Amino acid sequence: MEHRLTAEDRKKQLVKIGLMMLRTRPIHELSIDAIAGEAGISRGLLFHYFPSKRDYYVAVISAAGRRLLRVTKPDASLPPEQQLREMLTQFVAFIERRREAYISFVRGAAGGDDIAVKVYDDTRAGLTRRVLTYLGTPEVADQPGSREYLRVHAWLAYAEDLAIEWSGLPEDDRPTTAEELVDHSIEALELLRKL
Repeated sequence: MEHRLTAEDRKKQLVKIGLMMLRTRPIHELSIDAIAGEAGISRGLLFHYFPSKRDYYVAVISAAGRRLLRVTKPDASLPPEQQLREMLTQFVAFIERRREAYISFVRGAAGGDDIAVKVYDDTRAGLTRRVLTYLGTPEVADQPGSREYLRVHAWLAYAEDLAIEWSGLPEDDRPTTAEELVDHSIEALELLRKL
């Protein structure tokens, strides 16, 4: 007898398939037919779990944002400066490993899709809060208009763009190692904070 998935398990399965496919194509190119086929269900049944294609995309892109926050979360027992380094190391590795999917995440936000923008903004705010905590200023996380918050938020965009451009180069043409990229990014953060 075939084991039937609960509605919640089926939704998780469909989101997981979407995340897997997101590794090789942007969110707007995900095929509902291919996803349903991979899950072994009909297109109609997929729409039983997600009322529209957009609802499905929102679930996948939200899961992508949560995944980024999860994989960049450092060991909490490390000293703050080590946590910052570990977070950044994982961030660069994540971008390098899933470059195309990450770019589609960023471009989905840049393209103005309001849900993609919200997920991207929430993810960036989560990373900003983390960095502020490692810097010993967790109270600034609740002050998005403060100079310190804005600097850290902007620095993350710098580190992100650096990692995207660096990871797009053939390995032999990269001017630095991933570790040197992390060192440079931390140095840039220290300099920015002194301005």
